[in-house]
Formats: sequence, structure tokens, C-alpha cells
Amino acid sequence: MIGSRRVTGDRPPSPVGEEGLLGSVRVAVDEARTGRWEALNRLVEVLLEVDAVGDEEAAWSALALVAGMPELVVRLDEHARSAPWRGEYQESAVRRVSARLSGDTPGPVATVLASMHGDGRIRERAVATMTGRPRAEAMPFLVLRTADWVKPVRDQARAGLAVLLADDPAVHLPAVVPVVLRLEARLRAGFAVAQVRAAVFAATEQVWRGLLDSGGRRQRRFVFDIVLAQGSLRLPDLVALAESDPDVRVRARAAEAACREAVWTRRLDALERLARSARAEVRVVALTGLVRAGQDAEVAAYLDDDAPLVRAVARDAARRLGTDAREHYRSAVGTGEPASGAIAGLAEIGSVADAPLLRRLLGHEQVRLRAQAVRGLRLLDAVGVAEMAALLRDPSPAVVREVTAALRPVAGALPPALAWELLRDGRVELRRAGYRLLRGRGVGVELRAALILAVDADPRLAERGTADATRITRDAARTAWHRTPQPPLRVTGTHHAELVTLAARAAAALGAETSQQLTGWLTDIRPGG
Repeated sequence: MIGSRRVTGDRPPSPVGEEGLLGSVRVAVDEARTGRWEALNRLVEVLLEVDAVGDEEAAWSALALVAGMPELVVRLDEHARSAPWRGEYQESAVRRVSARLSGDTPGPVATVLASMHGDGRIRERAVATMTGRPRAEAMPFLVLRTADWVKPVRDQARAGLAVLLADDPAVHLPAVVPVVLRLEARLRAGFAVAQVRAAVFAATEQVWRGLLDSGGRRQRRFVFDIVLAQGSLRLPDLVALAESDPDVRVRARAAEAACREAVWTRRLDALERLARSARAEVRVVALTGLVRAGQDAEVAAYLDDDAPLVRAVARDAARRLGTDAREHYRSAVGTGEPASGAIAGLAEIGSVADAPLLRRLLGHEQVRLRAQAVRGLRLLDAVGVAEMAALLRDPSPAVVREVTAALRPVAGALPPALAWELLRDGRVELRRAGYRLLRGRGVGVELRAALILAVDADPRLAERGTADATRITRDAARTAWHRTPQPPLRVTGTHHAELVTLAARAAAALGAETSQQLTGWLTDIRPGG
């Protein structure tokens, strides 16, 4: 069992270093994050090896590696409850944990592992030990027990969590919040969530700012919502979050709060600053604030913005000023170097009569303008099949994507061999375009294209082809209780032979079961029937 003995000068150095057991724990943690139950068992065994050394601080260091990954803590607990800890661990590790916990000074590892034991009395003793000698590294494991299915265990853990969060939130909140957010879906997790929310609400500015500046997206959203409701964030804080926070939801909510306060306090400088943000969701909120502040002239200057919502707000402001937004766009697009937002704006409110203005941009040297012109013609329903087909081999993948989207509704008017040529082209974006243009052409065409793509050199295209070929094959093999029958596969003898060849070539990608189903289906088909 682990005591609190120290390593003296007469003893060899502790083997629990980065080059020793602690390094093994790090490796086991990495494997257990995504591994199956064997990897979780291995992690437990390595932790017990650290426990056997008797170095308490080293044991806490090992537990810190596990506690720093809340998703692993939850997985380990679920594993313990569902297995319970199969194989060797069930027969030996459980016994070792129980024996060490019954000692006078159970070590950190034994205590934490015992808190996930199948026996409620052992879990209760472990919880008492964790609350009696609190450490941040053990807090995630204590949180799990606040949702325990045994009431005495649950009540003791809840009491301990409430006291610890009240006594020292700066130490315990950072360790508790991540695992609580992953525990929300559990049946009895409401208490822990409520306690953490109350602790954050009552925390000092230094504490909640530390939580807001660290952790993942869920933690930042959780803390931000609390301090925003509390009114702890001042206008400069909200502006800074709206401009620089990595999460779009936090940026948008911070922008809304900042603009609301700026309108109330007539801080036009803050609204103008946010209106210049690189983030569209921030600009649109700021421009809405400027509209409410009566600054329509400033807002109308954003008619050529890249973001659709920003352009819509600007057009509304322009209408109140008596400005004809359509004429503005026509004039802007008629210049030599129009903004891409002006092209998009003309497509949004223009008509087929404006198509010539966009067609002259199809050969523009700037990729962005060519792509935007193609998209505009599609939105105006002014797609010319010949002119678009000529752009299918454009050097830019962005233009190829837009041209493909424009041609899909009229793909039947293209030369029959064009899509197949694209599907075998050396450029990835052209193969993708060819595949998209072949969709909706019937089961035989789709299956043939999917089998070609299933062995493509590009992993993403191969995955797409494999998935579609599998879907078509399984739809064909489905039983009579399905309401919608699979359309019959009608192919010529030449195409049937090609399908058989393609199916054999794609067998490894499709897998044994799907390949066997496909082979049987093709065998039953009579070519020309």
C-alpha cells in the first residue's frame, strides 16, 4: 500500500520519472483516450505500478495526466461500471485496490481507483478519503460520484464538492468544470452542474477570467454565459471578445451585448470599431446597432460587403436614404475591378437582364471574381451551357466548384462523354466535378461512377465512391418489406461487363460482404433487360 514515506539518501531514486513509470503512464493515457477496454485496463495497471512505488507526489503527478483529460476520466468510470474491468484486472487489480484502500494511509491512485469500484461501500470510503485530503487532481473523480447511483455515495460526494468549491474555488473550479460539462447528460448530474454554475457566479474576477481564458470551447461558452448574465463583462471586454475570441458563438453573443450597451450609452466609436471587424457575424450586429443609432449613411457604405447579411442590412439603410441599391451594383460591376460583394449583391437583387454584366467577368484574371460571376449567373438563372462547359477545366478549384454547381441542373445538355472524361482526369477537383455531374443519371450510371471513384488515389474521393457504391448495392439487396422498390438496373452488355470488372477491382475497398452482394446482384442481371 502507499504511505507517505519519503525517499532518503540511502534509497535509490524513484523510478517514477519521465524516463520511467511516469513516461509509461503518459503513453498509456494516450492509448486509452481512443483505445478499447484493453487500453483502459493497461492504464489502470500502469497506475497501480506507480502506486506500488510509494512516492505520493509521483502518484499525484500520474493522476494529473489522467485528470487533465476529462473525457478519459468519464470513459474510465463508464468502463469500470460496465465491465467491470475485465480479465486480469477483475481478478487481481480490484483486489489490490480494495486492500490498499483498507490501509491506514491509502495512496492517491488507490483512492481514485477505488472511487470507481463496483462495491458502493468501497466507493463511499474512497469519497470520504478524497474529501478529507482534497487535491485538485482528484476532483474530477469526486465529481463523478456526485451522480452515483447509490444514495450514500452520492450524498457524501455532493457535500464534499459543495464545501470544496466554496472554500477554495480558485484551486478546484479549473479541475471540476471540464468534467462537469461532460457529465451533464447523466441522470443525476444536475447537482454538480448547479454547484459549478453557482461557484462561477460567486467567483472573483481573477478566477472566472482564468476559466474563460483556458479550457475548450464548451468551457468557454459555459463560463461566458454565466459572467455575461451576471453583468461582469464591461464594454471593452465584450468588444475584445467579439473581435478575437476563437469561438463563433462567443463572438456573436459578445458582439450582441457590446452593441446593445453601445447603443444605450451612445458609444458610436465602439459600434464603428466592431463594424470594421473581419468577422461577418460581428459586422452585421454592429451595423444593426448603427441603424438603431440613426447612422444609416454609415451603414449604407457596406453595400459591397462580402457577407450576405451585412449587404441586406446595408440595402435596408440605403432604401431609407433613397439610394437605388440595384443601380449601385450595376454601376459597381460595370467597372474594371468590381468588389466580389458587389457581384454577389447584383445577383441577389438583379434580373436576367443583368447577366451580360456578369458574363464579361468570366474571363477575369482574378479567381475570386470569376467564381463569383459564375455563382451570380446561377442565381440569376442565366446559365449558358456552352460557356459554362468551357470553364470546367479552369485552373482554379473554386471556379470549377461553382461551374459544377451551375451545370448540375442542366447536366443532361452536356456532351455525354464529358463527365466520364472529367472522372478520369488527373486533377482531383475535375474528378469530383465529373462525379457530381453524373449523379441522378440512373442506377447504372451512378454505380459505374461510384465503383470508378472507390479506387481513386484521393482518399476523400475514394471514401465517397465506396460509400455510394455500398449504398446502391445494399438498396438493391433490401427485402420486400421496404416500401420503395429499388429502380431496376438496365445496362447494355458492354456496360454490364464493365460493371463486373469495376466491381472486382473495387472489391477490397467495398469489403467482403458488400462485394459479395454486388457480385450476386450483377450475376442475376440480364444485360439489355
